[in-house]
Amino acid sequence: MTNFMAIYKPYPKYKNSNIPWLVEIPEHWEVRKVKYLFKEQDKRSLTGSEDLLSVSQYTGVTKKSDKVANGDRLTNAKTLEGYKIVSKGDLVINIMLAWNGSLGISKYDGIVSPAYCVYKLKEGNEKYFGYLFKTKNAQQEFKKNSTGIIDSRLRLYTDDFFSIKTAVPPFEEQTAIARFLDYKLAKINRFIQKKKQLIKLLNEQKAAIINQAVTKGLDPNVKMKDSGIEWLGEIPEHWEVSKIKWLTPVKRGASPRPIDDPIYFDEDGEFGWVRIADVTASERYLENTTQKLSELGSSLSVKQFPGDLFLSIAGSVGKPIITKIKCCIHDGFVWFPLLQINKEFIYYIFIAGRCYLGLGKMGTQLNLNTDSVGGITIPLPPTNEIDDIVEFLDLETATINTTISTIEKEIALVEEYKTALIAEAVTGKIDVRGYEVPEVTEEETYEEIEEEISITSEDAEAYQTVEE
Repeated sequence: MTNFMAIYKPYPKYKNSNIPWLVEIPEHWEVRKVKYLFKEQDKRSLTGSEDLLSVSQYTGVTKKSDKVANGDRLTNAKTLEGYKIVSKGDLVINIMLAWNGSLGISKYDGIVSPAYCVYKLKEGNEKYFGYLFKTKNAQQEFKKNSTGIIDSRLRLYTDDFFSIKTAVPPFEEQTAIARFLDYKLAKINRFIQKKKQLIKLLNEQKAAIINQAVTKGLDPNVKMKDSGIEWLGEIPEHWEVSKIKWLTPVKRGASPRPIDDPIYFDEDGEFGWVRIADVTASERYLENTTQKLSELGSSLSVKQFPGDLFLSIAGSVGKPIITKIKCCIHDGFVWFPLLQINKEFIYYIFIAGRCYLGLGKMGTQLNLNTDSVGGITIPLPPTNEIDDIVEFLDLETATINTTISTIEKEIALVEEYKTALIAEAVTGKIDVRGYEVPEVTEEETYEEIEEEISITSEDAEAYQTVEE
């Protein structure tokens, strides 16, 4: 038992299950092979007109139509005839990704790809097994029983799935466990959603502060003039405007070709190789890269040095980054070789531009290249004001970023607790038979949810994942 689960009681007696991924289970629980619990379903659609379902490790079984934008195709398949029929309550497994949790109990009638497996529970509560099979220990067992050499080639075929032994509580306990988890997870998920909404609001506040500072300045009483530029509107009377290309040439990065040749890479190389993923994972500054170039590789690419600013025009489109390391960029980025203005100010300009110029926004995304970036018009305050604006924004955004970071850590902690709570309940480490699930009303307040989860957060501080 882990300390943070001390608010729940264990079962009175346990026994060795002789199942490595379960270890001890309550004394009165059974151990059975999956083949005695589930039967495979292979009914096929005659028309392909049923709702197309998809399976994800994050969301379980969902309707594909809920995930695609208007006008997008549900699938590239020419026909859905012959797809497998799924009924509510069926277990659907992506046999290629069972090892990472791509499975779930369906809430819908529909059809899935013939590459998936569909199983119906013979007797019992399907929700209980849905929770059990999503635990990390179950996923590791699926991986152990899958066929294939590497992860991307693993397959959990029906015979192998059926050979796995699992714990089977009495039906009444399966139902009690599922009901307990439904209630607890719904409350936790509402809490997480509230926190994510708060992060969204803080990011919007940060964007508004940045936009206000870089387009209007810091003096609320300054005289204004029309900039003549739609996204800028009015700017301080003594400010100027300029296109990026009037301040510096805009150049693209370059890649050694072929980029996958090992002669271009060296883990001890002087220059890091910047990938889109490195920029996506970074905030304001690039402090490391996952790869480094050899001397030959760096000689064929575009070098950037600490303090240089570059802009992504692929992947994380419109995202600016300031490097703190020596690095090289490919042609998915543009850079500014003669830029003399405070680069931190230009960084903030581009951050504002992502919101107001459509940089990086799906549907309104500009076709970014050297010409379009060079053609962006920006405000130009006097140098002393630029420095003041940067200092102001550094302080303001640091405060907001600290708050966001704190909330993100809290979310991660609660997510960890949620994972552990599921594992402890479905494997019998805690006894929830007597837990009374209260009615959840629409009047439930954010404060009530937070009070419930605050206990979770405090208890989870000492927790290290039970399924390592």
